[in-house]
Amino acid sequence: MSETMSVQWFPGHMAKTRRIMASNLKLVDIVVELCDARIPQSSRNPEIDKIVGKKPRLMLLNKADCADAAATEQWLTYYRKKGIPAMACDCRSGRGVKNLLPAVREVLAEKIAAWNEKGMVGRPIRMMIVGIPNVGKSSLINRLSGTRSAKVEDRPGVTRGKQWVSLEDGVELLDMPGVLWPKFEDKVAGERLAFIGSVKDQILDIEYLAMRLLDTLRPTYTAALAERYKLDVEAIAEMESYELLERIARKRGMLISGGKANTERAAIMLLDEFRSGAMGRITLERIPQ
Repeated sequence: MSETMSVQWFPGHMAKTRRIMASNLKLVDIVVELCDARIPQSSRNPEIDKIVGKKPRLMLLNKADCADAAATEQWLTYYRKKGIPAMACDCRSGRGVKNLLPAVREVLAEKIAAWNEKGMVGRPIRMMIVGIPNVGKSSLINRLSGTRSAKVEDRPGVTRGKQWVSLEDGVELLDMPGVLWPKFEDKVAGERLAFIGSVKDQILDIEYLAMRLLDTLRPTYTAALAERYKLDVEAIAEMESYELLERIARKRGMLISGGKANTERAAIMLLDEFRSGAMGRITLERIPQ
């Protein structure tokens, strides 16, 4: 089995965004923290707790259609027991998105009642959406607003600057660019963020990353790999990760001169199919025991 990949990436604009986020907290009533349902722990910025403090918060596990449904329910229960309201959705299909604003109002029920008592009936709810790159913030905003107000692109860091978006029912949303943290203390978390595309592929050894993904999937999702790439289950368990990547390349007809397997092309394809959910519903993290 290959060794866990060391991943470090913190562009300067992310440090600036972190400062802007902290300074703009006073403008909002609630923070919606967007995470990836396939890695609900690793896709949480550990600095968010310090930045957000006691501000009301709602956790949203996105890309739930790509995640193991049973595992997602376990994660939602886990965070709720820790006192963090949580729900799941999938911004691409729109599943569950309509439940977000009612959930926000539920979290802020006491504050809304206090506004009403003070004669501030109809005061807009102002919320901030935060999350790491590539967890679906732009897609969520576009679903909520019914427009393409935020530029959507499957590359980390393409949504520029903060922006306010007016939603229905008197809700105003402050979108912040995706923010990673200065150093990945946990190598496994950094690697998983690379798997989902939160770190630029251009700075990584893409073939080694694909091999690490195969090693991560094999213990639990051998059957999914066998079905997707027309491989024998026992062979998957026995092969070294590079040999398995070669076999997948050949199964997909990805060859170069001399009949050699094009492992770079296969690696790109493998990561794309994992990120898009084409491999099936996969969750890489289980709740702490």
